[in-house]
Amino acid sequence: MVVLGTTLITFTIMRLTPGDPAEMIAMGRYGLYNVPKETIERIRIEECLNAPIYVQYGRWLTHVLHGDLGRSLITGEPVLSIILKKFPITLELAIASMIISILIAIPVGIISATRQYSLVDQISMAGALVGVSMPNFWLGTILMLVFSLYMNWLPVCGYGGIEHLVLPAITLGTGITAILTRLTRSSMLEVLEQDYIRTARAKGLSENIVILKHALKNAFIPVVTMAGLQFGRLLEGAVIVETIFAWPGIGKTLVDAIFARDFAMIQGCVLFIAVIFSLVNLAVDVSYAYLDPRIRYE
Repeated sequence: MVVLGTTLITFTIMRLTPGDPAEMIAMGRYGLYNVPKETIERIRIEECLNAPIYVQYGRWLTHVLHGDLGRSLITGEPVLSIILKKFPITLELAIASMIISILIAIPVGIISATRQYSLVDQISMAGALVGVSMPNFWLGTILMLVFSLYMNWLPVCGYGGIEHLVLPAITLGTGITAILTRLTRSSMLEVLEQDYIRTARAKGLSENIVILKHALKNAFIPVVTMAGLQFGRLLEGAVIVETIFAWPGIGKTLVDAIFARDFAMIQGCVLFIAVIFSLVNLAVDVSYAYLDPRIRYE
């Protein structure tokens, strides 16, 4: 129902936006600003744009149920093949961003929780506040100015080797790092107050064993939930970051399709994103049983 509702809302919004979609498609397809009216009318009829919205949606949904996402109204390529070609590129960026976030957020969150109110805790929480407050478009622009234009260490944009991945991955992972750091800290603080942690310490176990073996696993449940949701958001295409760095993934493809009023491509991307997000949420729910045996027994 979530996937169906998402596609319905997107379909309706795109059809209600100002402008003649047939004219926009004709301009994108033929590269002309003054497209003949006969051509525009022909495209309107061919693409069923003269039918009511519910008829267009029903027609599109029928094709989807048969495994056909349609063809791009601009290039004529199958939408599904374009998405499958772009998805690994977005997945590469998402995985790199998530790795950066986890490698920084988990250790910093644990250290902040075990040294509550210390200087390290205050600095890390201040950094997390700054990180979660910075917009991606601003941070990406600053990173490009500093590391690409001024220092000339990394390429400004584009897709290629690992040097092209560094800046967009950092830009995309900064906000997630801040969120996971704060959540890891708060979750660890809550777990460290539990009776079984006091019992483990009373048995004479070392602090490292208490933290890593007993506390961390139970503190991971909300962290895994948030990490899964954030990873699903990354797989949505990271529209802003991909557009800024000209990263040719699903996000940039979706933005280009919106500007060109390529309805078939927009609907295909939104449907794919909704399905991926739902699957990630399902994977997060399944992981609960591993992290907390009580959930598995229930």
